[in-house]
Amino acid sequence: MLYLKNPSKNLIHKLIGLIITTLIIPLVIIDVWTEVYHRTCFPLYKMPYVKRKNYIRIDRHKLKYLNFWQKIYCVYCGYANGLLSYLVAIGAKTEKYWCGIKHKKDKNFIPPKHHQDFAEYNNQEDFNKKYKN
Repeated sequence: MLYLKNPSKNLIHKLIGLIITTLIIPLVIIDVWTEVYHRTCFPLYKMPYVKRKNYIRIDRHKLKYLNFWQKIYCVYCGYANGLLSYLVAIGAKTEKYWCGIKHKKDKNFIPPKHHQDFAEYNNQEDFNKKYKN
């Protein structure tokens, strides 16, 4: 979190920071529930686990030049953004397993990177080639 020299803006940033960090509650709930799903269902699908440590990194709080609040927000951001990346990886593997079909082309839609190897939209031959057992 950047701290500006203007004290009033500093206060505003602190208040906004407190609001942002309230997201920790739904994030932890989603984290726990997703981990239950991940550890229960992935073995049933015979899919390898997504390695959590590859996505969630909490280390910036060790930097000596950060003040207490900056360290707190660095821990929060490392967890929150890492968790969201981890959830996307789990979701991507799940999507590939259940529905590896690209979306219909649309100039306003940015397809996720994990859709790259999916079957083309409305192409049964491609789908059968990639997913027929």
